[in-house]
Amino acid sequence: MNVLIWNEHRHEQQNEEVAKIYPDGIHGAIKEFLETDDIHVETATLDEPNHGITEERLAKTDVMLWWGGHLAHHEVADEVVEQVHQRVMEGMGLIVLHSGHFSKIFKKLMGTGCDLKWREADETERMWVVNPSHPIVEGIGEFIEIEKEEMYGEHFDIPAPDELVLLSWFEGGEVFRSGCTYRRGHGKVFYFRPGHEAYPTYYHKDVQRVIQNAVRWAKPTDRTFSSYGNAKALENIKPKS
Repeated sequence: MNVLIWNEHRHEQQNEEVAKIYPDGIHGAIKEFLETDDIHVETATLDEPNHGITEERLAKTDVMLWWGGHLAHHEVADEVVEQVHQRVMEGMGLIVLHSGHFSKIFKKLMGTGCDLKWREADETERMWVVNPSHPIVEGIGEFIEIEKEEMYGEHFDIPAPDELVLLSWFEGGEVFRSGCTYRRGHGKVFYFRPGHEAYPTYYHKDVQRVIQNAVRWAKPTDRTFSSYGNAKALENIKPKS
C-alpha cells in the first residue's frame, strides 16, 4: 500500500516549541509509526513545488493523510484540491487530521462550512469509542485519554457522518464528534480530531493505533471506476407500439 502524508509544515518552522515536539515535522512523526513492511510512506508539504502533489504521485497513492493548520489553508492551490478530490472520487482513501477540518479539500468533500468552537487551555480529552465493532478502533479500549489537548466543541458544521466512531469529552465540559467516516464516490474519508501542534499527541500509542487502523480501512477497493454518461443497452429493447 502506498500512503502519502501531506502536512502544511509551517508551525514547525515558525514556532520553536512546536519544532521541539516535532523536530522532523508532524508528517515525519506520523511516517515513523505508520511505515511498515507492507505500507510505503511518502510525505509532501505546502511549500514544495505544487505542494508536493502531482497527478503522477496521486495516481499511485492508495491513502492520503492531510494535516493543515489554520495558518495557510487559503494558500493551497485550487487546482491541487481538484486533483485530490478527483482521486477520492476514484477510490483513494483520505484521512483528515485535526485542523484539516477547515482545509479546502475537506470543505469540498463535505459541502458545508466545517466550523466549530475551539479553546487552548491544556484540557484533558477523553475520546469514547461509540462504535466498538468498527475496524478503525480495533485494539482500543472503551476510551482514549489524552492529558492535554486543544478543545474542539459542537456544533461541528459537517453532514451527519455515515458512521460516528469516536466522541470526545473535554475537561471544560464540551463534547465533539472526533471520529467520523464518509463515503464519497468510490473513496472512503475519515476525520480524526486530535493532533494540535503544541502537544505531543502523535506519540500517543492509541492515537497512533487509530491512524494505523484507519489507513487500512480507507484503502481502495480493487475494482474499476464506475462509468457515467450515455450508456448502450445491455439487452435488446423491443420497439413499443
